Amino acid sequence: MRRLSYLSYFAWAAKYIAMGIATMMLVIGCSRDTQLQNNEVIRRSPSQANVLQIWWDKGYYPQEDEALAKVVSNWEQKTNHQVKLSFYTNDELSQKTQRAIQAGDPPDILMNDGGDRTIGALAWQGKLADVSGVIEPVEDLIDRTMLSSVYLYNNVAKKQSYYAIPIHVSIPHIFYWRDLLQQIDKKERDIPQDWDGFWQFWQQAQQPIQTQQQQDIYGIGLPLSVAATDTYEIFEQILEAYNVEIVDLEGNLQVDNSEVRQGIINCLDWYTKFYLQGFVPPDAVDWLNPDNNRSLLNYQVVMTPNNSLSIPAALGKDSQEYQDKLVTAGYPKKPSGEQMKYIALVRQAIILKEAPHQKLAQEFLSYLIQPEIIGNYLKAAGGRFFPVNEKSWTDPFWTDPADPHISTAARPFLNGQTRLSHTALNPAYSLILKEGIWGQALNSIVTDKVSAEQAADRAIAQIEKIFTEWKY
Repeated sequence: MRRLSYLSYFAWAAKYIAMGIATMMLVIGCSRDTQLQNNEVIRRSPSQANVLQIWWDKGYYPQEDEALAKVVSNWEQKTNHQVKLSFYTNDELSQKTQRAIQAGDPPDILMNDGGDRTIGALAWQGKLADVSGVIEPVEDLIDRTMLSSVYLYNNVAKKQSYYAIPIHVSIPHIFYWRDLLQQIDKKERDIPQDWDGFWQFWQQAQQPIQTQQQQDIYGIGLPLSVAATDTYEIFEQILEAYNVEIVDLEGNLQVDNSEVRQGIINCLDWYTKFYLQGFVPPDAVDWLNPDNNRSLLNYQVVMTPNNSLSIPAALGKDSQEYQDKLVTAGYPKKPSGEQMKYIALVRQAIILKEAPHQKLAQEFLSYLIQPEIIGNYLKAAGGRFFPVNEKSWTDPFWTDPADPHISTAARPFLNGQTRLSHTALNPAYSLILKEGIWGQALNSIVTDKVSAEQAADRAIAQIEKIFTEWKY
């Protein structure tokens, strides 16, 4: 087996477990505007023996759920096993999982859109099954960055191993309306690719577009709310742009370094100036996860960053908006002039240690992650997320220039321009998201009028407290 010299969790402890399993459960509820729903595809009665229970994050679009249901149906026919497949929204999945574990009746397989941010903590606590038997037969096909996200330390077993299955991955992108730029005689080639010039372009585009449209359209759609996961994810990408490393490669906290502190101050100041100068919608301080998508789709902003292809997917591939009007683009070069590194958000499936049908669960996941099976699943799901295995990338679906969004979004993967989220380096880092540290800091600057320096120092104190409580 190929081992990864990637990190060690030996320096971290399980003191945080005492705060209760509910605070570190498998998923972080990403707030959505829809009411909680529960769609279940029941293959056989769950009361029967050997019925595999799969709980999966409900897709943004019906074809995502339909794609997985087809995979499950094919596996049932192939193996003659029985499956109960259930789809839940993030919040419902979080609540239901906690109740199921407390009742001693957990699902066999769990997959959640935000699970990548807490899986390291669960592995540390010894709550996940070792899935090396699933990964090892195909590990040579899986990108090393993606493998690193599931090669975790178990402080109970005192070992590193594979404790999750990488299913798909996404990275940040920029989305904007080509037709709005055309109204002011601008084209894609007019957009600078240096850092300052890129963002100034959208500031300068706002007023002439407002004049043309005779309505308020804002140049930039940046979320600043505490509740939106997008706030955390986009701000983390800005930290990457400015080479601000909150933790080092061994997961050690670096905020006591004066350069890191100054970097946080600079990024907070940079991020909030667009709002304070009137280039971001006033309600961005209250946005939930779908709201930057909606603002762009409703022509309320000219451009917005987003961490998946959910915006073009909402349009439908045959629409004129998808083919001609909406543009998917990469970030500009870093302020230093370096090429951008994109934070890869890997979504993983897990088997809980107390799951009743672990062998069956591993058999299904071994089937799912075969390159042809997982590749067809992701394609049928609309291409909103990308494959983690290198063999799937040979499928022209991901690079066909006839699809202007998927082919553009694929380039950073093919060019090796990705890195893992810091949650993979230290499980304590997931609490920066869970507690909304960056959202609190940004919101305090634009709402409470505190300085970027004050907001940074408060955020640093919160982060230090999190990491201190995590240690022995």
